[in-house]
Amino acid sequence: MLVAFSIAPGTTDDPSGSVSRAVADAIRVVRESGLPNETNAMFTNVEGEWDEVMAVVKQAVDAVAAVSPRVSLVLKADIRPGFTGQLTAKVERVEQALAGE
Repeated sequence: MLVAFSIAPGTTDDPSGSVSRAVADAIRVVRESGLPNETNAMFTNVEGEWDEVMAVVKQAVDAVAAVSPRVSLVLKADIRPGFTGQLTAKVERVEQALAGE
């Protein structure tokens, strides 16, 4: 499965309102999981089996909850048993379509 998620603390002590330190804590959890992943400006994408992906998401929530009593989580999942490598393959198929292949 592929999961795209966005996580942020509900509160921050940063005078600018930035949540980047807490978000970095969550992304560190994802990267240390060993699962295929990527992070962009809005979401972190992770690929793996249901239980391992959801365990990583929970650990990421816990990392943010360690610095904030309230956590916001947005999650979207593409559940397609039997398919792997879709983190890149989905994008490659779109690029091929754009190129007219």
